[in-house]
Amino acid sequence: MTDWVPREEWIESQPRTLLASCVVVLDGRGRLLLLRYGPGQPTAGNWWLPGGMLDHGEDPRTAARREMREETGIELGPAPRLIGVDHRADVLGTGPVLDCFFDGGILAEDARIRLSSEHDRHGRFALAELARIPLASGLPTLTALYTAAVAGTVAYLREGIPV
Repeated sequence: MTDWVPREEWIESQPRTLLASCVVVLDGRGRLLLLRYGPGQPTAGNWWLPGGMLDHGEDPRTAARREMREETGIELGPAPRLIGVDHRADVLGTGPVLDCFFDGGILAEDARIRLSSEHDRHGRFALAELARIPLASGLPTLTALYTAAVAGTVAYLREGIPV
C-alpha cells in the first residue's frame, strides 16, 4: 500500500522546468530573422530567434507575442501557430527548459527592426548561411523549425535534435 502524501509535499517533489517561447519569422525570400545577443548576455555574440522565458502566469503564445514585440518592435497576429517543442535537460545550469516555437509569419522586406538592449544586431539568413555563424543553439533545431514553418507541420525535439 502506498503512503498518502499531502498535496503540498507532492507538489514540491515534482520536477521544475522553465518554459520559453521563441518565434520563427521568415522573409519573402525564405530567410530566417535572427538576433545577436549583445555584450553582457550569457550567450553574447551568438545568434538566435526572438524569444525568451515566460512571465509568471503567462501562456506560451502570449509570451511569444510579447517577446517578439519587446525584442524587435514587431507585432504578431493574435494567434501564431505552434510549430515546435524542444525539451532540453539543462540550459546554462538552470535545469530543464521546455521551448515552444511559434510561426511568426512572413516579414516584409521593408520591416523596421527595433532591437531591445539584450541584442546588438539582427539579420536575415538563408539556411545555407547558418553553418557559418555562431548560434545560441544547434543548426538541427533551426533546420527542423524552418521545415515545420514552411510545411505547416510541428517539430518535436529533444536537446535540439528532431525525434
